[in-house]
Amino acid sequence: AATASGVAGGCPRVRISLGELRSYSTQLAQSLQHVSPLRHIRALEAACHAIASEERPGYDTKLTQTSSGSTLTSSQMKVSLAGPFSSQTDSPRTLTSSRLRHLVCVEGVATKVNSVKPKIVKSVHYNPSKSTHESREYVDASHPYLNLPVIDATGREMPDRLLTLTSSSYPTRDAENNPLETEFGLCEYADSQTVTLQEMPERAPHGQLPRSVELVLDKDLVDKIKPGDRVQIVGVYRALSGGMGAASIRSSFKTVVLVNNITALNRDVANLVFDSRDVHEIRTLSKRNDILDVLARSIAPSIHGHDVIKKALVLQLLSGVERNLENGTHLRGDVNILLVGDPSTAKSQLLRSAMTIAPLAVSTTGKGSSGVGLTAAVTSDPETRERRLEAGAMVLADRGLVCVDEFDKMSEVDRVAIHEAMEQQTVTISKAGIHASLNARCSVLAAANPVYGQYDGHRRPQENIGLPDSLLSRFDLLFIVLDQLDPTSDRRIAAHVLRGHRYRRPGAGFGVDTSTSSGYGFDDDSDSDGEDGADRISDLRKRSTSIWQKNHHKTAEVSQARMNSRRKNGRGNDSHTDEILCQDFLRKYLRFAKQRIVPVLTDGAREAIVSRYAEMRSRQDDRTLPITARSLETIIRLASAHAKARLSHTVDAEPDCSQAMDILSFALYHENKSIQSPDDSASDPATEEHSNKRLRVEDSAEMPKEPSLLNIGSKDLNTLQSVKDQIWDAVRNSDGQVSLEEIPIEDKVLKLKAISELSKEGRIMESDEVLYMV
Repeated sequence: AATASGVAGGCPRVRISLGELRSYSTQLAQSLQHVSPLRHIRALEAACHAIASEERPGYDTKLTQTSSGSTLTSSQMKVSLAGPFSSQTDSPRTLTSSRLRHLVCVEGVATKVNSVKPKIVKSVHYNPSKSTHESREYVDASHPYLNLPVIDATGREMPDRLLTLTSSSYPTRDAENNPLETEFGLCEYADSQTVTLQEMPERAPHGQLPRSVELVLDKDLVDKIKPGDRVQIVGVYRALSGGMGAASIRSSFKTVVLVNNITALNRDVANLVFDSRDVHEIRTLSKRNDILDVLARSIAPSIHGHDVIKKALVLQLLSGVERNLENGTHLRGDVNILLVGDPSTAKSQLLRSAMTIAPLAVSTTGKGSSGVGLTAAVTSDPETRERRLEAGAMVLADRGLVCVDEFDKMSEVDRVAIHEAMEQQTVTISKAGIHASLNARCSVLAAANPVYGQYDGHRRPQENIGLPDSLLSRFDLLFIVLDQLDPTSDRRIAAHVLRGHRYRRPGAGFGVDTSTSSGYGFDDDSDSDGEDGADRISDLRKRSTSIWQKNHHKTAEVSQARMNSRRKNGRGNDSHTDEILCQDFLRKYLRFAKQRIVPVLTDGAREAIVSRYAEMRSRQDDRTLPITARSLETIIRLASAHAKARLSHTVDAEPDCSQAMDILSFALYHENKSIQSPDDSASDPATEEHSNKRLRVEDSAEMPKEPSLLNIGSKDLNTLQSVKDQIWDAVRNSDGQVSLEEIPIEDKVLKLKAISELSKEGRIMESDEVLYMV
């Protein structure tokens, strides 16, 4: 049941599995966890020491070279315990009084790490009067064997004698009042360190601050944790004597965890479990030509428009490929995005939607965080007055996503602190004698408002944004989101919002969005009043195993546009055009593509990237954002992320580089080429530019046109008019409300055209396949 580990810090350590110990004796494992863990650990260490001494005599002594000569130092074997402990691990919030003196397994984030300090274990003193040496052992409040029976020379416990606290000062005289001289070279010391472990932010209850607990590490376990690390700690939860706040609350004591074992956790905090069906569905879905459109419309379906921004968010969640060159150069693969625009354009909602999908995300605001709060800070311990290092938001979100809202409200001094973290992805601290470099390998998604409140199209983008070029160049994509005063667009947005307020899950209140629900495709918003109970159960079982779910925000115009695009792309038989991916499967798909796929550039992709970059440099003027070498790396990152979305191991010129250039061109020049999805409209506030001086290229051949009377022949016009009259009569005769299935028209394309025309005329409104008279 034991696995030997290497000698670390001069202390050999043996790893023992509780699972194997439990299979040997359940009673022994239960006693080790809940009755007297420190006493059992001491017995295990003594047994391991006896076995090791028999197999290799003198293993616990080694010759240490010092400036004064060679000395023998002893290091007895230690034991580390590993899980499984129980079905659910503890967190700093669940460590209550019932867990005291128990062996616990705690998971959290290291936020404060103190420096390593030596503590005295044994002192040796010389008595000049008697020419003899005396030794003394020290026991402090964090000693693991405190209040345990003393061990005699034969290895047996002495129940009548307990190990108690000793004074921490050196003796200066012996019992006969003779002076003593301390032999510092013969004294024994042990390394000691304290670490503050905080509850993981994503696991803390909403509206409550994360709890924390202090860890005590000694000997070979010190310096194993740095700020921002997510670790699993095995140790004994104990209260220290000489408690804190004894003047006000005499019964309160300081509680710590005496660490026995440390296990580093990966950054996948979502705990996603993949089975064979998931992998099969992921690989099948990746073969679609419109995979980026499917992923984009599945992100925040309750938000109208912003299709290009949603595609950019998908590529940010996938990220590019990180490169560490042989000469030490680090090329980041994370994508940084900045949203700047008018108020009430769903910028903050897009940030929140990205946070719900990302496996690791940390949210902050411009006013609610400082520069050191985003990176790292050197603070003073109130108890020991020592300097310690505290991790900020970007360090805690290593390998994750940082969402910064109200980015423009941050002061200039605080913004400068994140320059290094956004490009080099490290945080360097040189304060108060502490020199450290922490990892901050995270993507940044920021939202800001223009300088003048509303975006002024007559001014340069830099004047509206109000951020320095050195910071703007660190953002791969910068989207300008505008609030257009357009009646048609306002009507669509209003209908979209009203559909979200009309949705109600059975047994729940209004306004519940299915995009945040768990489970595969569970969609309770179906009109099942007239359904049979058995059919209802069968339908729910069928949808519970599907990766698709119904889109509650689709309209007849969107369905018609997507149908035209589907026919154009040769996917006329696709039955999931109007559906979106369920959120659990979306997280699994993005996680699978990000972790498993590492695409490489092909020769064709290199040539395409070089030519498009040169073209962008030639088009640069004072009306656009500066094009730098970082823009070239942006193209590579976006193209690599698109290849990950296709589960392709190569980055090709088509479609990876072309899609990346379309998104980048839209962010720079507000061009609409093939990037628009079928449900985009020309009056979308997220994609329009109200200044005629801005460059704008419209490729009408690539955009799916909405049905209108201009592109319908005279014969079809008569047929369309008769279908419109038939639909209008059906709505009026049904008290102003009728479902699409009740209208007996076989030609679905003509039916959708007629519904679209009636909606434009303001006579009806369609929602969830039900027509309402306006």
